[in-house]
This record gives sequence, C-alpha cells and structure tokens, in this order.
Amino acid sequence: MNRHAGWSLVLMALLAAQACAPKKAEAPALAYDPKDFGGTWDRYPQPTENSGQDPSVVPRPEPIPAPPLKPEFKAPWDAEQKKIAAANAAGEPIATGYTHCIPDGMPAMMMAMFPMEVLQTPKQVTVIQEAYNQVRRIYLNDTLPAVEDAEPGFWGHSTGKWEGNDFVVETIGIKDNVRFRNAPHSAAMRIHERMRVIDADHFENDVTVEDPEYLTGPWSWKWVYQRRPNYKMYEYVCEDNREFADPVTGKARLRIDHK
Repeated sequence: MNRHAGWSLVLMALLAAQACAPKKAEAPALAYDPKDFGGTWDRYPQPTENSGQDPSVVPRPEPIPAPPLKPEFKAPWDAEQKKIAAANAAGEPIATGYTHCIPDGMPAMMMAMFPMEVLQTPKQVTVIQEAYNQVRRIYLNDTLPAVEDAEPGFWGHSTGKWEGNDFVVETIGIKDNVRFRNAPHSAAMRIHERMRVIDADHFENDVTVEDPEYLTGPWSWKWVYQRRPNYKMYEYVCEDNREFADPVTGKARLRIDHK
C-alpha cells in the first residue's frame, strides 16, 4: 500500500466515525420572546389564587421583608407599624396617601395593585399603572443625572439596559414623602430592578433598594406578574373619592351623600 492510499483510508475512517458520533442536542427554541415585556400584566398571584402547591405553576414570591432600617429609624418605624395595625384591627384605619388621592410612586407602583401596561419602543420602555393613571418612563442606555441634579418626583428618573435577557433598570430622584411600606429614605436612595420574562405568560422583577443613610444594607424582594392578554386598561380618576382624613384624629373617614 502506498502512502497516498494509506492516508485516504485514514481520512475515510475519520469521516465515518464523525458520521456515526451522536450529534450534540440543540437547545429547543423558546416559545416566547425573552425580551418582550409588551402587553398588559397583573400581579401574580392574585390574593384569591392558591399557587405554589402545584409544581406546574410559577411559585409564589416570598413575602417582602421589613426594611433593614438603622436603629435610630427602626424604632419609630416599628411604633408606627403597631399604631397602624391597632387602628386597622379597631376598624378605624389611619388615612394614607390613597385617602388624599396621592399615587403610589416608586417602587410601590410596580407591585401592580391594579393591572399595568408595558409599552416597548427602541429607546424607551413605558409602564402605565391603571391605579391613579401612573406613567413611568425608562430610557434605554441613557445616563442618569447626578443625585443632586435629579428633580425629585413620584417615579423618579430611570434608565435601563439589556444584560442578556435581563432588563436592568436603575432609578433615582424619588420624593422624600413617597414611601414604600412607610419606610423613610434619603435623596440618595437608588432602586435597582432586574426584570426577566420567565415563560410566555409571566415575568419577574427582582427589586433592591439601597440607601446608606437610612438602611443597614440592601432591601430586596421579588414581584411576579402574569399576562392579561384580553384586558383593556381603564381610566382611573380620583376626583370623586369619598374618603377623607378626619382633621382631628387623622383617621380615614367615608363621606356619604344623603339624598
């Protein structure tokens, strides 16, 4: 056998071996677009839904922990929470921002108390919360202003970017009277969010609040949302609100029109 014939046999053997070798399985194509948040969403699960027991459904998020406030802020916060709980137990709740038709602001608007709509365009993601007609604009690949230059607002200033299939958002500039779970904060508070679509009908939002002036460390929790493809957003106007704050006790009262 000459040299050329020998190499030919070797090459044929290698090709035959490659043909018989098992092919590496390709990852199945997703049945949804992992970067598509567009549409109408509701919080998951609804209070009346029983999830987390059937392994075929998305697990229920863990309860939101108490804010890790520094000792000098935690004591008055604890006292206020006890006062609120006692008033609720007595059937005389203390007036809140809702009593005065004041919207949630950030981050509370993202808990989806009412359904919310997400609109995606090349340079912006817009979140519309039905409650109080709240509108939040997240500008893609933008630069946040310096904290001292950020005009405080209910929804602040937000910029977002994609890291793989995760939509990462940072928010600053929240009014000091806009508080989530009554937790105080400074002008330097930053809200970090990492959103990801987890299947065709759900997306999750990992939220972390940082505020070195008030918090001992990061305050983190998760919200999950479920798609409501046939839901149409309603107008929400609070001008006909029948609740008011008692000027003496500060408790919420209901105004009844006697006709």
